[in-house]
Amino acid sequence: MIQIAYLRENKSEVINRLSVKNFDATELADEILEADEQRRTLQKELDAVLSYQNQLAKEVGEFFKKGMPHEAQEAKEKSAALKETSKELGDKMAEAEKRMNDLLVRLPNMPHASVPKGKTPEDNEVVFCVKEIPTLPTNAKPHWELTTQYDIIDFELGVKITGAGFPVYKGKGARLQRALINFFLDHATATGYTEVQPPIFINEDSGFGTGQLPDKEGQMYHIGADNFYLIPTAEVPVTNIFRDVILKTEQLPQKLTAYTPCFRREAGSYGKDVRGLNRLHQFDKVEIVQITEPEKSYQTLEDMRMYVASLLEKLELPYRILKLCGGDMSFASALTYDMEVYSAAQKRWLEVSSVSNFETFQSNRLKLRYRKGNDKPQLAHTLNGSALALPRIVAALLENNQTEKGIKIPAVLVPYTGFEFIN
Repeated sequence: MIQIAYLRENKSEVINRLSVKNFDATELADEILEADEQRRTLQKELDAVLSYQNQLAKEVGEFFKKGMPHEAQEAKEKSAALKETSKELGDKMAEAEKRMNDLLVRLPNMPHASVPKGKTPEDNEVVFCVKEIPTLPTNAKPHWELTTQYDIIDFELGVKITGAGFPVYKGKGARLQRALINFFLDHATATGYTEVQPPIFINEDSGFGTGQLPDKEGQMYHIGADNFYLIPTAEVPVTNIFRDVILKTEQLPQKLTAYTPCFRREAGSYGKDVRGLNRLHQFDKVEIVQITEPEKSYQTLEDMRMYVASLLEKLELPYRILKLCGGDMSFASALTYDMEVYSAAQKRWLEVSSVSNFETFQSNRLKLRYRKGNDKPQLAHTLNGSALALPRIVAALLENNQTEKGIKIPAVLVPYTGFEFIN
């Protein structure tokens, strides 16, 4: 959430920067500032009334000391009348503040100055791409045929049990899933991340804190009886560990990693992009989260980007890195890199990770602050990244590594799988 003080002092800058996300904030900014001005005016009036009440309270005591009961009674009556006035002003101020905050949460995060302008994924900037793209024989199969051939993932059985987008992993397919999860977690912890195992249900406060609510409630599964949401990513519960927390400088950076299943409704998705493992309602993912000081967050983002790239290199997958344009960025992000792997059988790039810096957007909602020595607490920066999401990694591994002997497992995974081929 953009800080109201920043909007008040930098309205034109906020409007201009949000235009990079193709968001016209002109009218909304005026509404927010109007509500803010009303709130501040009421606050001044309330402060004046409360000050006068305090003054009258002192006068009552002085009048009684001086033996002036009539004057004391008059002062008490004035004070009683002012209590009603202060209550009315307080109620009006609370209404103005609620209106201001309700409007403020509708503003997306401002993009970083380096974010390219654009409206669609085609406008994203390629910042790195492997030099060699693999080619397969003309009879190479897409992963949804390979999973049937080797009986490792059953999509139809998932439809029977639940519905489309909920596959059943079997035999070596299940082993491969577990191997990837352990591989990703082991490398994260070896790099200094602390592993946590968070809940996969969240409440509204947690969804609001990281920006999923009220922006993406239609994309999350909702449990009505308890008013819980199934997590779309481990970012949400992990980052909320620090909600309403003041950290000391020496406690930064905070580096956490977590494996969780993730749940997304993916409403409106259709066509080739959803076939097989390309887009699921339930999938596994290992997430990395960092909490840093503002001046260090963009170097941290670069470090996280390179860390994810190192995982793709270890898996021997051809990949590229994109800097997302304004129109393709999330509501809460200030700068996002997407990592994509090349699917040789599908002959296209598949997104497998997003690494983002949210600056103070989430921490302002979370009230996540840090303190330097005895200084006043200030908002920290939050970052997160997929390291990695499994479905499309599995799709690319199956498709790119198909041989006459079967699916060859990358060497780095063999100690985890216990086998070199799926056949």
